[in-house]
Amino acid sequence: MTVRNMDLMVAGGPRRQMPRLIVPAAMLALVLVTPMLSDYALEIGFRLLILLTLAEAWNLLAGYGGLVSLGTASFLGIGAYAMTGAVNRLGWPFWAAIAAGGGVAALLALGVSKAVFRLRGLYFTVGTLALAEALRLFMVNHQGFGGATGLFLAVDPPGPRPLFWIALGLVALTTAVMTAATGSRFSILLRAVRDDEDAAAQIGVRPFRIKLAVFMLASFLTGLAGATQGLKLGAVEPYGMFGLQWTVNVLSVVIIGGQGLRAGPAVGAVFVVALSEALADTPALHIAITGLILIVVIRYAPRGLVGLASARGHRSAPAP
Repeated sequence: MTVRNMDLMVAGGPRRQMPRLIVPAAMLALVLVTPMLSDYALEIGFRLLILLTLAEAWNLLAGYGGLVSLGTASFLGIGAYAMTGAVNRLGWPFWAAIAAGGGVAALLALGVSKAVFRLRGLYFTVGTLALAEALRLFMVNHQGFGGATGLFLAVDPPGPRPLFWIALGLVALTTAVMTAATGSRFSILLRAVRDDEDAAAQIGVRPFRIKLAVFMLASFLTGLAGATQGLKLGAVEPYGMFGLQWTVNVLSVVIIGGQGLRAGPAVGAVFVVALSEALADTPALHIAITGLILIVVIRYAPRGLVGLASARGHRSAPAP
């Protein structure tokens, strides 16, 4: 077997290389058309990019690592609060404050890791949901963080175009991290722990270290997205930043696009944002249709739209 063939086996083969090009190609297209976008288009694009970052982070954690978390809002919210504190109290520039938001989110993941990793399966999922709710209640009742009112940025946030560029840079970083994580030996170790943690430990893999690494990495990316979202709003408050809706949106994106697939979050984010805009005037109908789509996808296309398209492509491909 040649080195070339071994590399293709690790990377998933030539056919599986194609989905990896979707996000970089879309980002290049966005860079080219950004100067021509209206403020409305920049707003939609910003929302799409933030949702894509969150979905990529969750897909790494749950799709590749098997750690199905409902605590997205925990790390998003703490990232937003950390960014606001870095700007208001330390006078840091926006880029440094956003990085601080990601760092604090990663430290939170490190701090709670021993507790949540004692739980497995559904218990881990429920534990992360409880973490998000506990943080929300703490922020509501602790006046040092503004209580229920929250905190306001002491300086004016950037305009739509700079914010769009920040979000685009965040997606570029996330894509680079995901490409490195899913195309290396770390991906093999991660999937081994996902498939059978006890068996992986028997062959020399250290499950706690692998889970901690992916947990902190996903939390770091989520914290960056939360910090960027808080910068856009110019204010952070517990009900919005720690709300369950963030987790629901991320799950919808990954489930519809395809869990554990590189192109899944990108396809799911475009679908969910487009559906949201099409039904913006009828929020109740939007919720009902989204729920129906999730039921249909889970029942008939458990690997999402990308998995369904890939399966049909394999069936229709001529035999060699």
